[in-house]
Amino acid sequence: MSNLTLIQAVNDALHTTMQADPSVHVLGEDVGKKGGVFLATENLTNEFGEERCFNTPLSEDGIVGTAIGMAMNGLKPVAEIQFQDFIFPAFDQIVSEAAKLRYRSGGQYTAPLVIRTPYGGGIRGGLYHSQSGEAYFCHTPGLKVVIPSTPHDAKGLLISAIEDPDPVLFLEPKALYRAVKGEVPEGHYTVDLSTVREVRAGKDVTVFCYGAMVPVAEKAAEAAAAQGIDTRVIDLRTLLPLDEEAVLDAARSTGRVVVVHEAPRFCGFGAEISALIAEHAIEYMEAPVARVTGFDTPFPNTLEHHYLPDQRRVLDAIERVAHY
Repeated sequence: MSNLTLIQAVNDALHTTMQADPSVHVLGEDVGKKGGVFLATENLTNEFGEERCFNTPLSEDGIVGTAIGMAMNGLKPVAEIQFQDFIFPAFDQIVSEAAKLRYRSGGQYTAPLVIRTPYGGGIRGGLYHSQSGEAYFCHTPGLKVVIPSTPHDAKGLLISAIEDPDPVLFLEPKALYRAVKGEVPEGHYTVDLSTVREVRAGKDVTVFCYGAMVPVAEKAAEAAAAQGIDTRVIDLRTLLPLDEEAVLDAARSTGRVVVVHEAPRFCGFGAEISALIAEHAIEYMEAPVARVTGFDTPFPNTLEHHYLPDQRRVLDAIERVAHY
């Protein structure tokens, strides 16, 4: 076991898969000698050469389009988009090409590619380096959307994503890149996609969260425990495809639910969790589902601390549903 940060675990996953499988290639802006803005690809070019870890022009649609072509021809590309905020020029390539390839070809072709990108707030990046766009992509059949929150999951989920036969959008919460450390097994291991992780057991309230909101929810649950509220915390990990049965089981187990994410509230992923529970578990609910989210505004700079859900806001929601 190694004690790694989340960004080190990402690098370890890339190194592990590239070492084991020569078809794995890494491409993106500054991913080569520089190792990327956050050093996720550090030393990969030195070890595997510029043919397998190489820089691209500043063209997100070109990066993803190239990766699709590589995937169709027997390679397993891992494309990095420097910040998720800049992924939108490649939106058509992702949702209309990569995600549709298996369907439109009747299964003759697949797109076994991964698109890695840091997302979310927490580094005072302002409106162009802090957005959370997961809901845009969760609306796309044929695509998988994965978000780790621990170093262990970051490595295991990324290896699973690289080995998956279909396109995976791998969103990395940059606020956690160096803020969390944990034990990570050496060598190859996987964490199954479309599975949730129980972060904390509890019988009174269930909190669903993912990414950088997981440690926030944990702290709120600890504070709630001091008030006698036993809170269960579930890390969703894979948003698409979602483990719906696990979500419903967790919701039914307490009858009181809070959903936390840093993306805006309107049409955010929390709305899908709320709808799922309303359709299939409403008879178990003892209180309305509460959502704690970012606000329906552009992401602010100086007011980032107010925009992002924090322990206080999550605790308020836990208390509200517990005493409804």
